[in-house]
Amino acid sequence: MTLSSPAEARPTPTLTRIVERVGIHNLSLILALVVLLVIFGTLRGDVFFSTRNILNIGMGVAILGVLAISQTAVIVSGGLDISVGSIVGLSTVATAMAIQQTDAAGVGIAAGLAIGAMAGLVNGLLITYGRINAVIVTLGTMAIFRGVAFILSNGQSISIFNDAFRWIGIGRVMGLPAPIWILILVAVAFYIFMHKSIKGRNLYAIGGNPVVARLSGMNLTAYRVSMYILSGFVAGIAGILLAARTGSGQPISGSQGLELEAITAAFLGGCAMQGGKGTVVGALLGVAIIGILNNGMILTSVPTFYQMLAKGTLLILAVFLAEYRLNKS
Repeated sequence: MTLSSPAEARPTPTLTRIVERVGIHNLSLILALVVLLVIFGTLRGDVFFSTRNILNIGMGVAILGVLAISQTAVIVSGGLDISVGSIVGLSTVATAMAIQQTDAAGVGIAAGLAIGAMAGLVNGLLITYGRINAVIVTLGTMAIFRGVAFILSNGQSISIFNDAFRWIGIGRVMGLPAPIWILILVAVAFYIFMHKSIKGRNLYAIGGNPVVARLSGMNLTAYRVSMYILSGFVAGIAGILLAARTGSGQPISGSQGLELEAITAAFLGGCAMQGGKGTVVGALLGVAIIGILNNGMILTSVPTFYQMLAKGTLLILAVFLAEYRLNKS
């Protein structure tokens, strides 16, 4: 008879445990990513796996990533924010105007964040106190915020000549572009908030069953207004990143389906239409799929119309999967 050593006695990870820990949904997203990497790597392996292109993908998804993460938090709480693309455009204009007037990067950043938070506050108040459907409110404010951006800028692009501010969009830290580091910081902050804090866990309860959450003593109005303010604030961060990268504030910024891509990434990541479900990790995987799909279609010269077709199909598929998971559960 032989005795096993302590190391041998410890249980070893099994495939079942790995699946339970990572989640079957996240594993399916990782598998989809691998399939996309194989397809585009086979078609354009000479360029697709180059360091420059990988960094380009990272830069491309940085802005979308911060929006998708905040969108996930809003959807988990039972809401939806379609206006984030317009808030990005408004934020770029506010940032550029502030820097043009003061030549101070800090003032421009504060202006961009403040205008984003204010836009989110408007959304939150209209939805909660006005008792209007979130889709209708944010669809309306999407047009309003875009209109305000055009009015403030007279429909013109506002150039930014401030090297310190431009560094936010084109600078590097340890070889990685600054926008990617900002995406990492936002992801870590939201992960801790949503998954490790009591207020974050309350969001899942509010989105999953608002009646029970209200009876438990939670202030649903305060939570929901706060989430829209946070969504607008994060859209302000995205606007600052975009303004720093392009060196200008443009009222049309974020109008190329940015809000739809953020919503698509959130649903791909596991959000449920009715709220109560969704994770930061899932949102990041959804963003990675969209980023690689966008980059791969450009490298393989897929016509623009077919790219739009693919993105629309992906959005419908993401919502279908969200509904399927809900019905199955």
